[in-house]
Amino acid sequence: MNRQDFSYTLPEHLIAHHPISDRDGSRLMILNRNTGIYEHKMFTNIVDILQPGDCLVINNTKVIPARLRGNFAGKSNTAESGGEVELLLHQRIDEHSWEVLCKPGRKCQPGTKLIFGGGAIVAEVTEIVDDGLRNVTMTYEGDWDELLDQYGEVPLPPYIKPEDTSEDTKKERYNTVYAEHEGSVAAPTAGLHFTDEILEKLKSKGIDIAGITLHVGLGTFRPVKADNITEHHMHSEYYRVEQSQADIINRTKEKGGRVIAVGTTSCRTLESCVDSNGQITFGTGRTDIYIYPGFEFKAIDGLLTNFHLPESTLIMLVSAFCNRENVLAAYEAAIAEEYRFFSFGDAMLLLP
Repeated sequence: MNRQDFSYTLPEHLIAHHPISDRDGSRLMILNRNTGIYEHKMFTNIVDILQPGDCLVINNTKVIPARLRGNFAGKSNTAESGGEVELLLHQRIDEHSWEVLCKPGRKCQPGTKLIFGGGAIVAEVTEIVDDGLRNVTMTYEGDWDELLDQYGEVPLPPYIKPEDTSEDTKKERYNTVYAEHEGSVAAPTAGLHFTDEILEKLKSKGIDIAGITLHVGLGTFRPVKADNITEHHMHSEYYRVEQSQADIINRTKEKGGRVIAVGTTSCRTLESCVDSNGQITFGTGRTDIYIYPGFEFKAIDGLLTNFHLPESTLIMLVSAFCNRENVLAAYEAAIAEEYRFFSFGDAMLLLP
């Protein structure tokens, strides 16, 4: 199967460059994964659409201000004598070490020192690793989280225009209301539509909410370049599933309820830790699971997701859950109805 099989043409004006004023004010397309029939709703209608006994599985990761802008250290190890540099934190190795993406990468050779916050943080490149990433050692005084909050920026996707959006607003609106465990460089965007009020209404209706964690990594930013999609490589990402949350999901299955993943990250986590009997196992680990058409789903019955970039691993995952022709037809309908696309855009709910 070729990358171009997942392409479509999106008018520029349908890209959601900013969040709308109300989280739950987005539109919601309901797509039957078996028939391809779709209907147009508002996101608030999700309370009526889901049924008692269903279980929503949310990703409670939290986006960190993972982008650091600074300078190469000059001969005197000061910022003033070096050119500009940018780091995007990918994953933490230990207390002082990170795997990062550097820009410009060609200048970030082992032994290179980088200065951030006027010297509050000094990073030394120690190794070049796979996919052009670097390992760096951070030197600093004080609390790392406070320093990162002070000097780091939320790494919004390139199609979101941040010019008139404050850093505090980005930290709030590019995180879900249930974000808890820090570690992601990108948001699990399907969850951005939920408000505390909607979650309470769902619980009151008898719908269970199970929280799992997958820290979203740089794979979100990496396009599929191989023409043959099977040749694409996914970055591994950390996940955690607590025993209590696995029990909630498994009870839903035992009672005949539907397990509905909120977002592709929740889907990938569940499909990474489901056993041969369809039971979710608890624990921590790393997953590089890559889901594209032909994949056999064992964990989920439904999927809530946003409208994704053409030729991305995300639209391939959705096309694996509901066949590619139906997905692309639904996307064309969404374009005709002027839905908003991508991270701050509208949502789609795929159900049996």
